[in-house]
Amino acid sequence: MIIKLRYNIFFVLMLFAMHFTAIAQNAAARYEIDAKRIGVAPTDKDALPRSREFIRLDSTYYVGWMYEGLYKADRSSDYLGYKNAAVPLQKAFDLIDKDYQKTFRVLYNDFQTLYQNFPRYQDLYMIFNALKECYDNVEMPQQAMELIQKIQAYGFKNDFGFDLAYQRSWMFHRNRFLTSKQCSYLKNSVEENEKAAFQTCYAGLAFIKKYAAENEAIFGPGNAEQRMLTIYHNLALLHCYNKNYDSSEYYYQKLVDGGRVSWNNFGGMMSEIGNFSAAAEYFSNDIGKAYGHFLREPYYYLPELYVYAGKTKDAINMTQSIIAESGSTPGFGWYNISLARSYIYDGQLDSAEFALDKAANFKELHIGTTLTQSQYDFSINLLRVQLLDRKVAQEKFLNSGWWYSPSSLYNISVYGAQKKMAEYVVVNQLSANPERNRLMYDLFCAEATTSFDEAWYLMKDFSPQYFIKKYQDYQQTDKRNNVQRYFKLFAAKFKYEKGDEKDAKNDLEEINRTTLLDTANEKLYMARVFEGLATAYSSDGNQNKFADFCGSLLEIYPQLIPFSGLKIPMQLSVSGSDAATVKKIESEIRDCSIAFGDNGCKASVVINKKSTAYEALITVRSENGKTIVKNERLIFKKPEGAGKEIALRLFGKGGALVFEPPPPTEKK
Repeated sequence: MIIKLRYNIFFVLMLFAMHFTAIAQNAAARYEIDAKRIGVAPTDKDALPRSREFIRLDSTYYVGWMYEGLYKADRSSDYLGYKNAAVPLQKAFDLIDKDYQKTFRVLYNDFQTLYQNFPRYQDLYMIFNALKECYDNVEMPQQAMELIQKIQAYGFKNDFGFDLAYQRSWMFHRNRFLTSKQCSYLKNSVEENEKAAFQTCYAGLAFIKKYAAENEAIFGPGNAEQRMLTIYHNLALLHCYNKNYDSSEYYYQKLVDGGRVSWNNFGGMMSEIGNFSAAAEYFSNDIGKAYGHFLREPYYYLPELYVYAGKTKDAINMTQSIIAESGSTPGFGWYNISLARSYIYDGQLDSAEFALDKAANFKELHIGTTLTQSQYDFSINLLRVQLLDRKVAQEKFLNSGWWYSPSSLYNISVYGAQKKMAEYVVVNQLSANPERNRLMYDLFCAEATTSFDEAWYLMKDFSPQYFIKKYQDYQQTDKRNNVQRYFKLFAAKFKYEKGDEKDAKNDLEEINRTTLLDTANEKLYMARVFEGLATAYSSDGNQNKFADFCGSLLEIYPQLIPFSGLKIPMQLSVSGSDAATVKKIESEIRDCSIAFGDNGCKASVVINKKSTAYEALITVRSENGKTIVKNERLIFKKPEGAGKEIALRLFGKGGALVFEPPPPTEKK
């Protein structure tokens, strides 16, 4: 018994000796690591080999894992990259928490403690922000919130940089459409999650005010105000989403005064209330600024405003430039969606389809944004519905006798079937979306990724009576004065779809006669009014009114005409030295759905022989003498198909200088 007891005492003493030897060895290793990290930032090119050295010296010390994680996170631009970076960062966080949590809990007890341990605090800050970003970028909100809660447990009196109230609020708003079944911290409806986001902001402001005097004694005057500005950013977003526009603008103005405003978000709010001029200005303020590898929202939303303004070529150029600059990094898919939209409204359907397919096949990461994968998929599919609708309309435009043409009938049936399938997908996505009223039916929302006009292409084929009532109700309840005219337009268009053509025409006439709008930035709205009136007067046989509104549509937004079903009056002149080529070109143009005659706009096509090719110069002027197309060039080798392309370019369609006829459609 005594021998056994002595052996146990000896064993325990040996363990203590080994433990203190390990501590001494770890202390030496950590001293060496801390010395060697001086002068090498975690994002430097030498940081990765240093991280391996640090881990080899002491794998229980957080620094090596921190260096590896920060290095990888800084260079990540895809899902796998952020997923891989999260592993060493989580390891680093667990180790720094294990070794220093007691220190962090008393960090703000006195200035001396804060000063001595501030380097550890900075390391914790870097690990937290990088790891939180990784979890956000790979859609792991539960892990992100758990990380926030662990920092919250330290009880910092000043969480500047961590901004925990801001982070928690953003997590509720960003994932508002999910429930506690997906993430335990969430509530069970969008409304409850939004309420929690507000409450978190107000609790954060109260926390800042509670310790303001203590913190300003340490960090200087203005510290509390700077921290509150971070929360004001969230409050501005939340009030906008919840339609408290005066409150949203109040907080945005606070951010402007404090030099902390996100012009991009302020622009989104202005767009939502129909102030498109200010929205374009604010979005432009963020153009050209340096960003990391994530979506630059102004390059998505500003081209949409250009589409509203009829500046489709500018929209195309802007999106092409950002795609070329950013390459296949996060945001690439969103930019291609924007490019597809720009092409659609410019009449370039083949290019739009190519851009949409690129977006659909790209694995997008929704970094630094409240935009989501469900919105990404929905935007692609809704644009595809519109694209297919326009393909049907274009087939009918390019062949006025389409109803007895086997090839046209086949193409129309194929496009129609594809459109039905696309609509089925979109309707299912919409029905499963708890935010459908906010993101779709409200027509304008800063969080939406589709336009008011795209919403029409989905809704027009479903229940006109339901939507007539909905948009009449909006006119009574919605506070946005500049958006009221859009509700009136939709109600009138749905009346026409329902068969109440006389009432629809009267409503459109009232809109045209009494509505004041931003003529520079709302050309698409004006065009839809003129298009609706031209369609109505075409049906009742008033050719003078029909011609007037066709002319107005041509002057405002000519690219819409080939897809409108309207046979616009036109005087056509085709000339050139090669009579046979001129005849073929003119024959193809006259085969299109245009009312050729002795009145209407004037179109001139001059064809010149250029070596082995031909050059067409296209000019179009309205009846009022306004230039619609001026000396637009198109080069082609063979006349077959070139006439059809010229017919589209009579209405401002863009495209390549050299025309290559599309391959014939194969029947399956």
